[in-house]
Amino acid sequence: MPLAHDQLNALADYLRDIREQMLQRWHDSESRDAQLTTASVVSRTQFNDHVPQILDSYERRLRAADAAERHQARVQQRVNSAEHGLHRWQQGFALRETMREWGHLHLSVLQELERYSIEHTGLEGSVMPTARATLARLCAEGVCESATRYAELQQAEAASRMRDLESALQDIQQLERQRAEVWREAAHDLRGAVGVITNASAIITGQHSIPEVSRAQFGQLLQRNVAALRDMLGDLLDLSRLEAGQERRNVAPFDAAELLRELCDSLRGLAAGRNLFLNMQGPNSLPVEGDAIKVRRLVQNLMLNALKATEKGGVRVLWSVDERENAAPHWTICVQDTGPGFDLARIAPLERVLKQATVAAQKLDDKAAAEVGDSDVGADPPPTLPSEAPRAFAPPVAGEGIGLSIVKRLCELLDASLELQTDPGTGTTFRVTLPSRYPH
Repeated sequence: MPLAHDQLNALADYLRDIREQMLQRWHDSESRDAQLTTASVVSRTQFNDHVPQILDSYERRLRAADAAERHQARVQQRVNSAEHGLHRWQQGFALRETMREWGHLHLSVLQELERYSIEHTGLEGSVMPTARATLARLCAEGVCESATRYAELQQAEAASRMRDLESALQDIQQLERQRAEVWREAAHDLRGAVGVITNASAIITGQHSIPEVSRAQFGQLLQRNVAALRDMLGDLLDLSRLEAGQERRNVAPFDAAELLRELCDSLRGLAAGRNLFLNMQGPNSLPVEGDAIKVRRLVQNLMLNALKATEKGGVRVLWSVDERENAAPHWTICVQDTGPGFDLARIAPLERVLKQATVAAQKLDDKAAAEVGDSDVGADPPPTLPSEAPRAFAPPVAGEGIGLSIVKRLCELLDASLELQTDPGTGTTFRVTLPSRYPH
């Protein structure tokens, strides 16, 4: 076994030496896969993600001298695989795409193992079977960890939607309490009048004995809650269509700047009604390819959530072209508000995992930039506005969970990544990064 162990060490050294070529071949194989479109619109650093660390774990498993070392390498590899799943979700990869890219990675490393075995004919008989079996276990575990992470993220989305539905139920219960109070007042006023028939007639013909103020308040409450429930049902229907795969991406050229200006103008009255500003900033023209209708829906959801969550100050919408070198052509939209910001412990589950994914992706970008000495490798964090909220914390607004789920599904459909930047005392910013062009 000592000779076999030495040869496994040599194989690990070889894989380390050709790491960049192997990653490039993995990238090329995915680029040729017609069923993988999201990979073509992320930067090379974002594409590699945690895969270099996963390959480190594979090499450590090959070098391991005992079970304890193999176990340690396996634990680290599982952590990196789960984080890889989290980032692919944040970057807009569907679960199926993430599973397919694990297959491409498996084949890319396996090709190198076969090439190595042909060039080194004097290997011990156990060396290459061990290397292949270790690779198969690594990729199988990676698939499981990524799939598990996606399942956890879907649960987080469901928890956010459940919070909104519970809030709607509370509104209905409040409506019932208000109605019961109105009926109680009516019964009190009618008591001692001309009898049961007269009471029933008064109620049926318009509840004339109910005070005008109470009747007006009840009517306003009813209208407000019916409108909120109608909007929520519409959102649930939209989300159901997206999750069922009934929405399709219709790509055509359009001017993103013109679309966003028109959207901001249409919501300016809503902002003014709440004494909030609504500003926009970006180039006068931004010709891109994409699905203009779905981009509008996506940004509208983000803007409506921002306006609901902001009590003082306002909302700003930014758009720009990414000008980093060696980056895939794409453009970005930022929706910023001057709301209270959120503490991770108190925000909705979907927002929490999106914030965690954004922070982790920024750390990866910073690490890659430090390794190559180039600050342009990664994107800067999404900018935020100072909070102008009168309180340190405002409770979440009903509808944000479903609205954000719709945004996330639209991002997946459009091969777009979604980032969330927020902290207590600063406003909240959502940044969406979309391809400027799509493969035809």
